[in-house]
Amino acid sequence: MQVTLLGTGDTTGTPTPGCECETCREAVERGVERTRFSVHVHNPRTGESLLVDASPDFRYQFLKNDVDLPDAAVISHVHFDHLDGLGNAYRLLDSLDVYAADETDPKTGESVAGTVARKYDYLDTVTAYPTAPFETVETCGFEVTLVPVDHPPLVCYGLVVEDPETGAKLSLSGDTSYGIPQESLDALADPDLLLADGIVPSSLCEHHPLGGKHEASDGTYRTFGTKHMTREGALALADDLDATETRIVHAAHFYPADEAFEEPIAVDGETYEL
Repeated sequence: MQVTLLGTGDTTGTPTPGCECETCREAVERGVERTRFSVHVHNPRTGESLLVDASPDFRYQFLKNDVDLPDAAVISHVHFDHLDGLGNAYRLLDSLDVYAADETDPKTGESVAGTVARKYDYLDTVTAYPTAPFETVETCGFEVTLVPVDHPPLVCYGLVVEDPETGAKLSLSGDTSYGIPQESLDALADPDLLLADGIVPSSLCEHHPLGGKHEASDGTYRTFGTKHMTREGALALADDLDATETRIVHAAHFYPADEAFEEPIAVDGETYEL
């Protein structure tokens, strides 16, 4: 299993357009980026590739990275920075099977799979496959399982990708608070690589209108507001799951410049062999 981090940033990316903050300037000086979130998972046994979330930066990400166009995709939720890259299937791909959860979201009145089918009904190349959480599907030679996480007010899902031939396991937290249900934690456990949402350090919770949640015994918040884990929350999740290796993704440019490029916060283009 070959994993390429196509996009490791949040909804505005780093550097953020029009921003002159020290972190964005430092990113330019270092020549690194965190574009909107997306992960490429290649199966060298079958020659197929799975795309996890379709970033609006799809075109740029595939031009910049030496990876194949996807044979299938999984969409974690319907926020634009994870979904809107699907339009790139037009004239680039002969077909794209898209796996997404079949649970109706009380907020939107439709499932993630339903949103994909509705928004991209004009693309004959895109076929949505409604998928039940915790039910494993086989695609690209992998076993893929969606697991519910906590990203109010929308339903959102983490993901487990396993190679049944090698035993390699990739877990993705999805966009989530630290309050992931136990059944999902059980499914995500013991990964070779964990990609964990860690949008900002815990110290910035004081600037969020809702503060922080899931306070540790030392007072550290593991959730920023209600929707995303802090860096500290992501690292705590890694410990909870006994992850062999962890990369923090979906990072915002609000990280202080002297912390923004420290380990284990990922940048675009990182690759891993599992």
